[in-house]
Parts: sequence; structure tokens; C-alpha cells
Amino acid sequence: MKYQHNFNPTISDEDVFDEINKEKESIGYYNLAFADTKKYKKYAKGVQQKNIVVIGIGGSTLGTYAIYKFLKHSRDLDKKLFFLETTDPIDIQSKINTIDLDDTLFIVISKSGTTVETIAIFKYINSLVKCTKDNTVVITEHDSKLKAYADANNMQSFEIPKNVGGRFSVFSAVGLLPLAIVGIDIDKLLEGAREVHDDFFGKKEFYSRILKKARFLVEYKYNFNINVVFSYSSRLEGFNKWYIQLWGESLGKVDINNTRQGLTPIGQHSFLQLIVEGRRDKTVTVIKVENFDNDLKIPEVYLEGLEDLDYLNGIAFSDLINKQADATIESINNLGDIPCDVITIDGVCESAIAGLMYEYELLTSLCAKFMYIDAYNQPGVEAGKMILKQKLQNNKD
Repeated sequence: MKYQHNFNPTISDEDVFDEINKEKESIGYYNLAFADTKKYKKYAKGVQQKNIVVIGIGGSTLGTYAIYKFLKHSRDLDKKLFFLETTDPIDIQSKINTIDLDDTLFIVISKSGTTVETIAIFKYINSLVKCTKDNTVVITEHDSKLKAYADANNMQSFEIPKNVGGRFSVFSAVGLLPLAIVGIDIDKLLEGAREVHDDFFGKKEFYSRILKKARFLVEYKYNFNINVVFSYSSRLEGFNKWYIQLWGESLGKVDINNTRQGLTPIGQHSFLQLIVEGRRDKTVTVIKVENFDNDLKIPEVYLEGLEDLDYLNGIAFSDLINKQADATIESINNLGDIPCDVITIDGVCESAIAGLMYEYELLTSLCAKFMYIDAYNQPGVEAGKMILKQKLQNNKD
């Protein structure tokens, strides 16, 4: 008797953990937390321009934007960071009109070096100001056409490792260089990522927690296919955008049995009504900030006709927003049939946002293992890119 099968039984936690450990040898993002930051800080010290413009799309900008958005109002930064990340002509012009291009450093980011949108924007910038080694730096793969362009023009370039995908690249030069230039402490960023790395790979209770969440999301994906992140801080708006791309492009795949897989990400906190009384097809993650490091309070102001709301007087806004989060959590848990977890980050600091993002990268990789898919390719996106290039080439013929 001979027997063959292609069954994929539920993989054990131990086997998943072993696979992730093996994957560290070939997938580069795991070890970015241990990057040497000296070259980024050295370059940053020499930048005189007050405006820093990142030209890139998707993974080349979203992670950096998430960190900058989270920290910029809590740091005394003497440079401004802008992102040209869309080919929407109104967006491009409106941003350009607010920037002194003669006092600007342009950071051109494209992993492949041939990203249509990025090069299109860079061409436009070149029509407005002469891009030289003095005002332009390139971040790309070591053998890309963009790297060749940088070399031909004596421009400084930094490498994106080939084994680091764009949406997992925030702790590479993609994020560290622009953040260092504007004054974010990139060493503290990596400390936060390293702490999560060391806890995951060294503390069973920590990796068991993330494994438990990943297993639940995958095993109940037909019941709860939508994953909603409620971030109770406007500073986390950039994180939500980054999470949506990370989750969507990593987990929307065809598995080894040719079955379509995916978990739909939503970063929002304004449709509790839909969560509470809508279809039971959503899990909810609430993200809170423990310490806003801000003492802004509701003043002792008494408004005629609004006396019933005088109980608000004297309450710190940070306490108010966290009580709003707690009320949401309690209302969801009281229903008993909506899966919900809560992440409370320490404060508005580099290590907190970096730790959160690194944990979500790990969670994404774990979900992919349980789903028997490759988290790091993007054939659906590549197909669209090829069609776009063909259409543009045909348009020229």
C-alpha cells in the first residue's frame, strides 16, 4: 500500500516557533532591531536643510510616517518631514507650495529602484529644482538602477537589504535615516524593537501570548474575518495606515492548497455601533497610551444651561480619552460574543511605538505560518505594476 496526502493539519505552537526561528536566517526584518545606527546619525549631523522630503510610496513611507506622526508633537524638532507618496496632482502641488525647495533635502526611496510613482514624482521635482549630491540622497537596493543613477551623480546612497520587504522595512535605512535627520532618537527606536524581539524569542509567556492571538485569528477567520484596531490617540493614525498595508499585503494570499486566504484590516474607532449591533464577523484590538506626558485639563468653566456636565471640570484630557477607551472595552466585553484584546503602550516615546510595530510584524509572520502562505511576496501587487508599466509604454508608442 502506498499513501500520499496534502493535508495541512493545525500546526503546533512549537513547530511555528521553530519555523520562525529558521526564517530569521533568510528574512531580514527580524534582525533590523540590531542595526548599526552610526552611519545614519553621521549623515544626519551634516544635513543643513530645514525641510526633509521623502519621495516614495507604500512601505517606503508608511512606517516612517507612523513614527513621525506619533512623536512629532512631543519632541522639539528643528526640521520638518514631508512625504510625497501619491501621484495625485493636487496633493503634490499643495505640498510643494508649502515647502521652500531651496532649503530642502530630498530622500528618494525605492527598493527596486524603478517604482513608477516614485520616479515620476522625482522627475517632477527635478523640473523645479536641480537635484544634486548636495540636496538629494537615495535609499534603494545595492544593484538597482536608482543606485546606478546615484553613483553616476555622486549622490550618497543607503542600502535596503534584498531580504527586507518594503512593508517590513521601517527599521532599515528607509525609516532610520529620515527620522534621524529630523531629530528622532533612532537608538531608542531600536531599543524598543529589540525588547520585543528578545521577549518573543526568549520568554515563553510572551511568545505564547502572540502565538495565541495569531492562532485564534487564523482558526476563526471564517467567523471573524475583519480585524479592527481602535487606536485611542490621534498620534496613532499613522500606525493604523501602516498596519492596514502590512496586514493586507502580507496575509491576502493563495495558500499551498490554492485556497484564497486573508484577514481584512480596519484601523478605525468611530463605528462602535457597527461593532455592537452589526454582524459578528469582527475582532477588535484596542490600543491605549498609558502616559501622554501632557497635563492639559478641562478648565473649571461653568456654562449656563450645561450645568449637568460640570462633572467634567478638572479632568485631564489624557484621563478622559483613556476612560473613553475603557468604556468601549467594557461595552464590548459585556456582550460576550465579540473577541477583543487590549494593548496598552507605555507612553508617547520612541521605544513604545517601535515595540508596537515590531510586535505587529511578528504577529503578521505568525498568522502567515498558520495560514500556510508566504507573508513576504506580493504577486497581486506585482501584477498591477506590470499592467501599469505596459499601459504607460503603450501610451508612448
